[in-house]
Amino acid sequence: MAKNPMNYEIPNEMRDFAEKSVEQARKAFDGFLGAASKAVTATESQTASVQANSREMAQKAIGYAEQNISASFEFAQKMVRAKDVQELMQIQADYMKSQMATMQTQLQEVGTTVQATVQKAATDAKTTVEKATAEVQKAAAEAGRRK
Repeated sequence: MAKNPMNYEIPNEMRDFAEKSVEQARKAFDGFLGAASKAVTATESQTASVQANSREMAQKAIGYAEQNISASFEFAQKMVRAKDVQELMQIQADYMKSQMATMQTQLQEVGTTVQATVQKAATDAKTTVEKATAEVQKAAAEAGRRK
């Protein structure tokens, strides 16, 4: 029988080069996965921070509601005890003045809290993106050096 003339052997150098290329690609991919994993972890941390701030806002809202309802009951009791129309009008004016001041204070507190929350979230997001970008660049640079 005749030998097959199409029997080509792959040179050892070619196989070594291919093996190194695959290994470099694997290391680069592992680096990218590591960076992605860190970014996800950082995002989860930010989500927890936002949830904590949401709880704080909900607690403040409940506190404000309790405060406002208490003031309304107090107002109603004063109205019931009024002796004449002039006293009723004074009680009404005092209540309105007090509630406007209370509402202004509450809105300022909510605004301050929301502003701080948004600023912190933006800062955290920027930091996360910067870290993830640095990790990806580092992984890409390491993969490039291994070639």
